[in-house]
Amino acid sequence: MDAFPSLLWHDGKFLGIEWHLWKVIGWLGNLAFASRFLVQWYATEKRKEVVVPAAFWWLSIAGSWLLLSYALFSAKNSVFIFANAFNWIPYLRNLVIQQRHRKAHLSCHRCQRMNPPQARYCMQCGNGLESARSDEV
Repeated sequence: MDAFPSLLWHDGKFLGIEWHLWKVIGWLGNLAFASRFLVQWYATEKRKEVVVPAAFWWLSIAGSWLLLSYALFSAKNSVFIFANAFNWIPYLRNLVIQQRHRKAHLSCHRCQRMNPPQARYCMQCGNGLESARSDEV
């Protein structure tokens, strides 16, 4: 049983790693990237269809910025810096697209269900949605 604690702490280091602020930031970036897949998996299982929730993109941005910070200020490795310098751009773009898509959905005046922008009738109650479109013109 004494072997287990020695695996966690030995030579004054947790998990054998020399910890400092930038090392914690780098590991937080890795944790953010790893957790985004759990978020996506949960959302997909819940809806029984492939779903990429906004939290996935926010975790992607947080992970890439944390790893870029670690690469710039601690690792100072040009390959690692370049690998993380621009990958946040499509994540941010996906958030913008997702927000625009959400705003384009039509709300049914009868049952308040949100329907896709191309829908003519409410998927819940069958009410016509043309009146919702004509209000926006």
